[in-house]
Amino acid sequence: MSSEHLFESETVELKKSLAELKEGLVSIAAILNKHGAGELWFGVAPSGKPVGLDVNDKTLRDLSQAIAAHIEPKIYPQVTTQTVSGKTCIHIRFDGQNAPYFAYGRAFMRVADEDRQLSAAELETIIVDKNQNALRWDTRALEKPWPDLEIKKVKSFAKRAGLQWDALGDDDEIRLQRTLSKLELLQKGELCNAARLFFANEPIQLRCAVFGTTDTVTIIDRHDFDGDILELIEEAQKYILKNIHIGMRLEGLYRVDVPEISMDALREAIINAFCHRDWRDPDYVQVAIFKNRVEVRNPGKLYGGLTIADLHRGNVSQRRNPLIADLFRRIEMVESWGRGMTLIHQNAPSVEFRQVAGLFIASFARPSFSLNDQETVEKTVYKTVENSNKPTLTTREDALLRLLATTPQMTQKQLAEQLGLTERGVRYLTDKLQQLGVLQRQGGKKAGQWVVAQTPNDGATP
Repeated sequence: MSSEHLFESETVELKKSLAELKEGLVSIAAILNKHGAGELWFGVAPSGKPVGLDVNDKTLRDLSQAIAAHIEPKIYPQVTTQTVSGKTCIHIRFDGQNAPYFAYGRAFMRVADEDRQLSAAELETIIVDKNQNALRWDTRALEKPWPDLEIKKVKSFAKRAGLQWDALGDDDEIRLQRTLSKLELLQKGELCNAARLFFANEPIQLRCAVFGTTDTVTIIDRHDFDGDILELIEEAQKYILKNIHIGMRLEGLYRVDVPEISMDALREAIINAFCHRDWRDPDYVQVAIFKNRVEVRNPGKLYGGLTIADLHRGNVSQRRNPLIADLFRRIEMVESWGRGMTLIHQNAPSVEFRQVAGLFIASFARPSFSLNDQETVEKTVYKTVENSNKPTLTTREDALLRLLATTPQMTQKQLAEQLGLTERGVRYLTDKLQQLGVLQRQGGKKAGQWVVAQTPNDGATP
């Protein structure tokens, strides 16, 4: 380089002399942690003006040894002399894909042209990101012995995905291995967990239930389904359609059935539940149908730092199980652009999301539920107690009494989970209701139970 002006950036660091060796090595680690590759110059002022160095073979050797001694994991940079504007400078070009990198026992991150030491949480994030493929359940190898795969399922999937199955001279076993490889379900010859969900003859399970009220006290119907992941998605949809109201509209001369909740939105929620659930959790995907709502529940809270607010903004996607998601994408059950939540909002604007006790829940209101339905539910489940001096209760107080009227042994922790409150909030309500004389506690803390002295009132205040 006969004449060149250098500039510092997120991938280029300039040092005036070797007296700044330690700072230079810190910059190498910081740049590697941010970008995986960069350059370090000695003999160039921070302004970019070359000032030059006295350099010999020993200088380069000592510099290489310092890099080897103080940066972990080991890197193997190119250390050369370069002439810049007539000045002899040292140029170090480095790269590495084994982050996090440490200089002098500490980890740093490049921010603009500065090096900032990483916090413990930031360091943990880098480590998790580095190992996420090995940590992901769907890409991990199945424990041997492997379950038998149903070839007809693999063949059907291959056809839907546009993959060739039939080939002259090949038997089904060869076709199976070839297709599994194309679907990335064989990792270094080992069968992945995701293959079991789609093709194994060992079924997984879906749990569905219909409840007689707006809570889980009274069960009208319960059904557990066994099958592969695609079969269970279809079963979940059928179960919901069987147990919600179906209206109709006329399109020309033809009648078209119209479910009270958009099946496009429900289907997307069901697919998301299977696609993004935490498969390490032994619990099941659940469909719960109440008088006033339908809930799709899956084990595992939101992944990758996503929040419920992010979901409502739409067009966001953090994939806990990217291989499973890719298999769904191949048969056009999901898109690769993270539009699932947008589609749900478009078809069911009133959808609510929440996270409770390790579950992610998508809740869809049932428009068929009216005040008359509420009155019918109350007359069916609760006895009417004549009391002209009943105090007016708030909605939360009313809901708490409903729970205790049917399940008097509930603990404050259980009440908090049901009502979406803290245990402290529940204690406040129970204390207040006892002071009003509408709730009593009988027995000790562990063996006792609640006694409701007043039935929940009609039209509780907010």
